[in-house]
Amino acid sequence: MSYVPPPTPNAAQVHEPVPNHLAWAIIATVLATCLCCPLGLLGIVAIVFSAKVNGLLRAGDIEGARRASANAKTWCWVATALAVIGLLMNIYFVSTGGMAEYQQMLEQIQAAQ
Repeated sequence: MSYVPPPTPNAAQVHEPVPNHLAWAIIATVLATCLCCPLGLLGIVAIVFSAKVNGLLRAGDIEGARRASANAKTWCWVATALAVIGLLMNIYFVSTGGMAEYQQMLEQIQAAQ
């Protein structure tokens, strides 16, 4: 007679961790909003998708968590791009004389009319 071990209980499936990108989403949103314009608030979409990841993982929806993570990463890149564009615009604005130079240029245009 041979020994047959009892069946093991269903062990949780081991899967690679799914990043939620929450810190990146928050930092990119704040920087994009401060440096660029209200368009930086698009980063809130990244925050929403990032917040969904852990809940989906707890519910056992691994594929849903991966999709939410991918969407969060995409929106994080959008917010980061807006922050970089805003930073470059601010650098250009300051290097060309700032508001005083802009005001002087407007006065010259008005005087020429």
